[in-house]
Amino acid sequence: DPDMPFVPSIPEDQFILVEEGDPAVIPCRTSDPDAQVTLVNSLDKSVYALYDTKQGFIGNFPAGSYTCKTMVKGVEFKSDEFLIYIIRATSQLPVEIEALKTVYKTGETIVVTCVVFDNEVVNLQWNYPGKVKEKGLIKLDDIKVPSQKLVYTLTIPEASVKDTGDYECTARHATKEVKENKKVVITVHDKGFIHLEPQFSPLEAVNLHEVKNFVVDVQ
Repeated sequence: DPDMPFVPSIPEDQFILVEEGDPAVIPCRTSDPDAQVTLVNSLDKSVYALYDTKQGFIGNFPAGSYTCKTMVKGVEFKSDEFLIYIIRATSQLPVEIEALKTVYKTGETIVVTCVVFDNEVVNLQWNYPGKVKEKGLIKLDDIKVPSQKLVYTLTIPEASVKDTGDYECTARHATKEVKENKKVVITVHDKGFIHLEPQFSPLEAVNLHEVKNFVVDVQ
């Protein structure tokens, strides 16, 4: 198509996540397989890389903005802008889940934390009893020092007995088909349920070498 030499790209194709050291594909493809295509960076300087008409430019590119150019009958056309992001990632997904406590009373605030180590970009999803009602508040802290970790915190304010159940976080790798999930069981009681009845006085005396028993009924 001489009026549209570059095949239109979808928005998802314009944001390219690449792991450190891995080659990337800048997917500017032409409707004419014989077209001469040039790749330029944000400074409009030519970037030399292998071009495949079915894929686009292939190579190890620094992070930044890239555009493709071609000429059709003396008229210059530009492709959409492509943004490359270099991310730190590992082939595995080290994930840990923790809760300050696993037993709560009605009205207390449940806090569960899911931590992903050594990966800068992941897709993380929570599953928990109150998810349908969107009861949880989710916060992300991206910590770089002393090591890379993503800390996802799920907070459930004003917990009720209905919030009892499995709290699960599932992390998916940004560039690989790798996922990891961890789970913790949370119990919420309507009220405190322990009753103590000591069968001795607040102050007790005992003779030297005497053995004395202190009994408490627990309900």
